[in-house]
Amino acid sequence: MNYLSIGKIVGSFGTQGEVVLQHALGKKTALKDLEAIFVEMRKGELLPYFLVSARAKSDTEIYLKLDGVDNREAALKLNQRPVWLEEADFKKHAAASAPVSLLGFSVVHAGENLGEILEVIEQPHQVLCRIDFKGNEALLPVNDSTLVKVDQPARLVYLNLPDGLLDLYA
Repeated sequence: MNYLSIGKIVGSFGTQGEVVLQHALGKKTALKDLEAIFVEMRKGELLPYFLVSARAKSDTEIYLKLDGVDNREAALKLNQRPVWLEEADFKKHAAASAPVSLLGFSVVHAGENLGEILEVIEQPHQVLCRIDFKGNEALLPVNDSTLVKVDQPARLVYLNLPDGLLDLYA
């Protein structure tokens, strides 16, 4: 089963164990019909948490009430933990235009497939895509000057990267 990272829990709300999920889904959502999220308690260890309720706070935050998280102390244990969704649920809830929707796409530069996007890191003025390039982790900038096009059906991101950037990772 494939899981995709959507954000992290950034705090608790109230005294009944609600948490605030900060997400990069690209639209205001209350995760309608979603049964569970997966919280990364330790690197590579995803634990399912079933949703009791969810309500949108803003375009990037959702209040979540999770089964078994019934007080502030339990909620605080989840603070700053990454949150993942199963791939099918991710596709239902992420906006097609959201940078996070590029997860799983392949990056093409100068006609060469460089690898699959493993992580999307959003920064104020650009997006970085993490790929595995020739056995090394590479961070590729995606912005107005590097992005050529996104081919949604083929799941390809075409970039025109600065000269010498890939040499740093080879």
